[in-house]
Order: sequence, then structure tokens, then C-alpha cells
Amino acid sequence: MNLSPARACGIDFGTSNSTAGWLRPGVATLLPLEDGKPTLPSAVFFNADEDSMSVGRAAMAEYIDGYEGRLMRALKSLLGSSLIDGHTEVLGRALPFRDLLATFIGELKSRAETAAGRPFDQAVFGRPVFFVDENPEADQRAQDTLEAIARQVGFRDVSFQFEPIGAALHYETTLAHEELVLIADIGGGTADFSLVRLSPERSARSERADDLLGNAGVHIGGTDFDRALSLGGMMPHLGYRSRMKNGAEIPSGIFFHLATWHTINLAYTRQAWADLQGIYRDALARTELDRLSRVVNRHEGHWLALQVEQAKIDLSTAEHASLSLERLEAGLAPVITRDDFTTATQSLVDRVAVVVGQLLKDAGVARERVSTIYFTGGSSGVPHLRARIAAELPCARAVEGDLYGSIGAGLAVEAARRYG
Repeated sequence: MNLSPARACGIDFGTSNSTAGWLRPGVATLLPLEDGKPTLPSAVFFNADEDSMSVGRAAMAEYIDGYEGRLMRALKSLLGSSLIDGHTEVLGRALPFRDLLATFIGELKSRAETAAGRPFDQAVFGRPVFFVDENPEADQRAQDTLEAIARQVGFRDVSFQFEPIGAALHYETTLAHEELVLIADIGGGTADFSLVRLSPERSARSERADDLLGNAGVHIGGTDFDRALSLGGMMPHLGYRSRMKNGAEIPSGIFFHLATWHTINLAYTRQAWADLQGIYRDALARTELDRLSRVVNRHEGHWLALQVEQAKIDLSTAEHASLSLERLEAGLAPVITRDDFTTATQSLVDRVAVVVGQLLKDAGVARERVSTIYFTGGSSGVPHLRARIAAELPCARAVEGDLYGSIGAGLAVEAARRYG
């Protein structure tokens, strides 16, 4: 057994949070990246008041504290999208989206190296089973983009492992006997699944291809649940699905921009404001559109999205959640119930369940043979999603891993295996 520290690290660049793992004997695998915590929220804030940039929790705090500037979240969602080759305006300057990703990943590398007290030239990056659904060419371009950015910020050797496999390798270190496990990794951007045989004996093998019975994934994650909950529970209070004077439904584009993390800033363009003014003149729901106008005028879209995200988190443990919208209107605090959340996201949950069923079918594995579902990723805590997946596997026990750290820790195991 190798008792020396690994030469390489594992990097989990996540839609909502990122981690870095480094395998050393007798020491916690995940490195502290911010305020002693192993998670670094995947967020960047460009502070116009201070002409500065911050990342992670500090970025979120500056934005919430009311500094003028641009908050960028869900950065990983840019990979595989048409936006990746474009740019956005930040503090009066054009910033290519590739450079934005390099800024964050470079900071992630730097913090990992500071915590470890040594440089990292080699890394295994996690990747979703599919960056882009049903488009192999676009999916490969997304991985190639991430690899190029990783090399740009100083990683010499870069390789990839599916994120659910990373979680499987972490779970395997806890086992005393063999299990047939469905790894359910549901993060901010994707729902990924791996069906794999795990055991202490198998973990010692250098070649594990025979133990992996199948991978599947779909581009559904926490940000999609946020969007669905926003459209179902928040945006109607801003005029979504209300009517024009001619009886037609109000155009929905600006609501979808505000409900989607990586497109919020598109609601602030001159064209979007001109469109909103045109809608207002012929709309019936003036009170609701006045609230919408305040959101756009004050650039409150990210604040609004944070209220929805918190409601989603609250509804994972409570039957109802209140949206605190005092910034928009005194006394405005609509209540969303868990039933509302379930209804708004039911189609997403059904699509995820179809992926699980198809994975079992493709692998030729009867549902009753799976002994364990290992849940990881922050969005795997959504109760009705977890229950729907469990219903596909009636004999499996549910195990909850480190929802935010399992992948990074497992990628560190893989990095030690590949690079020594």
C-alpha cells in the first residue's frame, strides 16, 4: 500500500459547488477552499463599487450586501451551450465566457494548492455522463473546452472520470462486502447514474471495466428545479402567464431569463427593457408588472433566484415555505407548499425516472437485483425525486453519501490510481 501523498488531485467543478480532493494517508481527502470549508460555491462577483472580483461565498455575500456589479453563477452550464464562444459585459469591458471559466477554475486550483502546501500539475476532473443530451459531438466539445481551460490555468496532465463513478469509488472505501449499487448523482446541472459492482476486493483491481454495468444521465439538476419552481411559484406574482388586453398570454421570454441562473443578465439588456415597456402598455396585470419592472430596473434577478433556491431547500424538509419579497413590495410574502413544488417539477422527476429504468434495461439487470441506491449531489435531497427513484428499485436500501463531497473525494482516489 502506498503511504505517501498522491501526486495528483481530483477536481469536481460543479454547477452549484466545487471541491478539490487530495489523497493522503490518515488525513481528510477534501481540501479546505473557503473559510475552512471544502466546498467553494461556483460563483463569481465583479464588484463595480470596488473594481474588484470575488468568488464563492464571498461573491454571494458582496452581492447580497448590495454592492453594484455582476454576479455569475451556474458557470458549468456554459459548457456545451452556444454561449461558451461568446462574451458578456463586465464593468464596462467585454469578458469572453471562456475567460470567465478560466478565472474560476484558476482560483479553484490556486486555493487547492494553498491548502495542500504544494503545486498540482496533474488532475482528474469529474464530468457529467452527458454535458449535452443526445449530441455526442457537442458533448465532446464541452469536455475538450474544459480540458483546454484546465491546461490554460496550469494543469499539465488532465484526464476525466464520470462524476457518479467518482462517487462510487468514494462509497467503496466504506464497504465490508460486495454490493450492486446504483449511484444517483443529482447536482446543480445534471442527473447522472452509474450501475456498478463494488467491494473491498474489487477496489484493489487496476482494471474495473467489468464492474461497471452501465452509465446514463440527463441534463436535469438543481437549477432546473429552481427554474420550474420559479415559474410555478414566483413568476406569476410578477405577471407570468397573465393576459394582454387582446386576450393573448403575455410574452414569456423575460420570465424564463429571470428563472434561469445563467441567463438572468439577459433580462437587463436595453432590448429586454424596451420589450417590457411595450408589453406594459397593453397588459392587464399592471400591479404584477410593476414588480417585474422593479426587478429589472434594480437588477434584482439573482436576489430573486436566491429566494426561490432557499424555498426549494426549505421544502425538502418542510411542508411550506414563504418567499420574502419585501424588496419589491411591502408585505409581499407568498407561500409555496411542497405540493406546489411537486406539481411544478413533476415532469422533471418523471424524466429522471425514465433514465433510471432505461439504464437497468440496457444493462440487462432486473430491478430486484440492485441492493443499494447511493444518493449524492445536493439535489438528491429533493424528497419526491428521491422517492421516485427508489420506486424503480423496490429491493434497494437508500444510502446518503456526502451530498457535496463524495465526488471530489472519489476523484482523488482515481487521481492517485492514475498518476501515483
